[in-house]
Amino acid sequence: MTQVVEPRTESRRAARGIDRVHHWIGGGPVAGTSGRHGPVYDPATGRLAREVDFASAEEVDAAVRAAKAAFPAWRATSLAKRSEILFRIRSLVDTHRADIAALLTSEHGKVPSDALGEVARGLENIEFACGIPHLLKGGFSEQASTGVDVYSIRQPLGVAAGITPFNFPAMVPMWMFANAIACGNTFVLKPSEKDPSASVYIAELLKEAGVPDGVFSVVHGDKVAVDRILEHPDIASVSFVGSTPIARYIYETGTSHGKRVQALGGAKNHMVVLPDADIGMAADAAVSAAYGSAGERCMAISVVVAVGGVADPLVEAIRSRLPKVRVGPGSDPTAEMGPLITREHRDKVATYLDSGREQGADLVVDGRDHALFRDSDGFFLGVSLLDRVRPDMDCYRNEIFGPVLEVVRVPTYAEAVTLVNDNPYGNGTAIFTRDGGAARQFQFEANVGMVGVNVPIPVPVAYYSFGGWKSSLFGDTHMYGPEGIQFYTRAKVVTARWPDPGTSKVDLGFPRTR
Repeated sequence: MTQVVEPRTESRRAARGIDRVHHWIGGGPVAGTSGRHGPVYDPATGRLAREVDFASAEEVDAAVRAAKAAFPAWRATSLAKRSEILFRIRSLVDTHRADIAALLTSEHGKVPSDALGEVARGLENIEFACGIPHLLKGGFSEQASTGVDVYSIRQPLGVAAGITPFNFPAMVPMWMFANAIACGNTFVLKPSEKDPSASVYIAELLKEAGVPDGVFSVVHGDKVAVDRILEHPDIASVSFVGSTPIARYIYETGTSHGKRVQALGGAKNHMVVLPDADIGMAADAAVSAAYGSAGERCMAISVVVAVGGVADPLVEAIRSRLPKVRVGPGSDPTAEMGPLITREHRDKVATYLDSGREQGADLVVDGRDHALFRDSDGFFLGVSLLDRVRPDMDCYRNEIFGPVLEVVRVPTYAEAVTLVNDNPYGNGTAIFTRDGGAARQFQFEANVGMVGVNVPIPVPVAYYSFGGWKSSLFGDTHMYGPEGIQFYTRAKVVTARWPDPGTSKVDLGFPRTR
């Protein structure tokens, strides 16, 4: 199946010192034949690091054919054997976590501590999937009717697909494929074209772990590949993480073609700080949650809702911490925050600083004052802080997805909850307080899928499930954990009676449980 790259093209690329990231289909690398490719940059330097093949519809079809052909044998593989392979995957990912993290740093720009954290959280999902024999246990009712037993089983769907974002190029695929293949499905991954190398490296580890050829494939590309995945008649389910407009498109297109779809969209996560909160703790949490990974997290805190008199001391506490945040490339062992993914995205994020100020917000800290923004070719933007933001401002209404923290001031707890619930997004939220009653009321009232109490980024552990509400999720099930098992399987109920000679007779009445 491997395609030979045209020698003159290969030599020109070699002369430029640029590698090409290929697809992974049927158990090995496959060079693209569409003639299309995209750039992969080193965000810390701004230099073109490599190129990635863009799949044609026919190349997606090849990956699906391989997955479909591998499905019958993989589905028939015992739970014990699948679990054994998952344990080997877990061991290999653990052994090579530094190698995966290095790829994340080189293509996404995350500093090593953040990249290693991403791998660790992804690894938790593989560990959860290792328990698949327990997770797929059904129910059994003996003697539901005279001589009749009833039991339930869960069976795999077939070929599953995942479309994953640039901000977590290792963790989010692990959210999807670990449960999918553990349940007996085969899986086709379409990672972000901005940082594709980690997915191919993971494919190599899965092969080394004993995953049969065709069970896991990777196709790179753009809308051409995405649309073919959504339309392909042999793909049973699609999982997606990305922006809300694309999530809506994925959901509507996929379901219209008869697929099961879970599409996680954007976010505008609020952190409510009550007057009784520990100011230092809240400020530390806000800075950590807003600027980690340069704010390119769907669970980043982007809005602090300061209630009553806490606003002034809280804003000052946050402002005083910002000069201490070390911004730099992943090669700098002291760096805490790296660059953004592309120059275009960095510049778009910066526009919200101007629009916020023009619309009446106070620009307390401007990330464009950072030396790396001015003097580096990398895609750096320093930490930024906007105070006195209003809900009608562009910076509030849009998901910025960068190192910009906004402060909205409200006089009461009731107005804070209303602000959270009126926002069209419902991914994550948090409350900081010493009052247990207020915290309990907030978790009861917040119309949001994940809530933190004195925890700014409430990403669930792997044995719960991740997902938002409102425009942050399109579909009925959340991702990974127990709902991930539910998504990648369908229920079957069996009603069984074994022959008892002499008791059979014709009865046209409706069956009753007697």
